[in-house]
Amino acid sequence: MGFRRRRWRDARPEEDKIRVNRAIRVLEVRVVNEDGQQLGIMATETARDIAGRVGLDLVEISPTAAPPVCKIMDYGRYKYELKKKAASAKKSQHQSQLKEIKLRPQISEHDLDFKLKNTRKFLLEGDKVRMTVMFRGREIVHTQVGRDLLERVKERLAEIAAPESFARMEGRTLSFTLAPNRQAIDKLKAKERAMETKAAKATEEEKGAEN
Repeated sequence: MGFRRRRWRDARPEEDKIRVNRAIRVLEVRVVNEDGQQLGIMATETARDIAGRVGLDLVEISPTAAPPVCKIMDYGRYKYELKKKAASAKKSQHQSQLKEIKLRPQISEHDLDFKLKNTRKFLLEGDKVRMTVMFRGREIVHTQVGRDLLERVKERLAEIAAPESFARMEGRTLSFTLAPNRQAIDKLKAKERAMETKAAKATEEEKGAEN
């Protein structure tokens, strides 16, 4: 069975950071085949010919080496895999958002606990949270009540967050924005994972003792 040749796919430097096939203009390269086997140093034209005969591309993978290292591979598939990995990584990354939690000056302790539970959840996910106290009617003459409330909020969430600035009045609302303390959150999550692992291990030991 004869070798199958292919039409060259040439990635130019200005269009692609990776040089491929005829875009590789050095005289000689170190070549690695599709299985990772070292083929040694050879003329670039020879390397391109070898790649073409097996229907693959010559891809420069280490341009700063002397001579540059090239691998024989399916460049189209290689780019597809890179794009797929980048999309997966982007999907797994949480895009920070600004959430808002609204409070009333005379909020009950039960309702405050519920609001702070949601606030904590947002902060642990890496979001910023705007805490807003809304005044109605004659409540506006008692803004200190709102400031005291926000101070309580700050103290109860101090372990994982801090205000970006002092509380500010805007019309009938008083607010500040809490920013997550990422270092503290990472430590807290690591501690929680360690406790979960310890608990799971203890459960397994108990089951083993029963058997």
